[in-house]
Amino acid sequence: MKKINYALLIALALGLMNSCVPTRKYKTSQNELQSVRNDSANLAGKVNELQSTVALLKQQISDLNSKVADLSNKAGVLSTDAANKQSQLTKSQQELANQQKRLEQLQALMDQQKKATDEIRKKMADALVGFNSNELSVAIKNGKVYVSLQENLLFPSGSAVVNPKGKEALGKLAEVLNANTDITVDIEGHTDSIPIRTRYKDNWDLSTARAVSIVRILTTDYKVDPVRIIASGHSQYDPVQTNSTAEGRALNRRTEIILSPKLDELFKLLETSNSN
Repeated sequence: MKKINYALLIALALGLMNSCVPTRKYKTSQNELQSVRNDSANLAGKVNELQSTVALLKQQISDLNSKVADLSNKAGVLSTDAANKQSQLTKSQQELANQQKRLEQLQALMDQQKKATDEIRKKMADALVGFNSNELSVAIKNGKVYVSLQENLLFPSGSAVVNPKGKEALGKLAEVLNANTDITVDIEGHTDSIPIRTRYKDNWDLSTARAVSIVRILTTDYKVDPVRIIASGHSQYDPVQTNSTAEGRALNRRTEIILSPKLDELFKLLETSNSN
């Protein structure tokens, strides 16, 4: 009985001695395992952070791609607008160049007409140089040459019959007209405001009769082309001086022969400019 107990005690002691080493290794293993687990958790956290960062960067890249696409579209629109504006600018510049060209042509024609008018005035003044200033005058007004013939040169008072000296003046004027067929002729009769007391009904009748009488002399006696001539009467309603004095009324009793170069080319250019 006592042997058995010793043997059991020895066995238990040996067992206890053998179990101390595995316990320490176990604890060491547990500690190492926990460290690994902690490191794994830290690594997993960093991975999560990196994944979040990657997701954010992807979103930023997507946003940037959208902005690039939007800017590209806007650039395309701006490019189209720029092209349209350039086209409009080119068209405007061409229109401006055309207008400038027409303006230069118009100015050249106006200069040509002015030169022609000056030449007509000189020719008329030279042709009528033998007459006094109180009988007639030659001047340029409104781009035309006005040959103003006073009543005392052309007509007896209240009459539309041209006297010999008046016919002489008309003859010299007709020589210039026949030598310059590009001149148009307007003949205007004018009176003062004193009512007429002759065979003519009124001053309208007298002023018109005087203008027509001069037309007949120019076309019949001196062979001026009648197509070039227009006759009209203005009665007392276009005075050059007051009708309240004898001197003013004498100046108002006149016949004006208005001469101008043909303006066909100028009118055509004006019509072209207006239509454009």
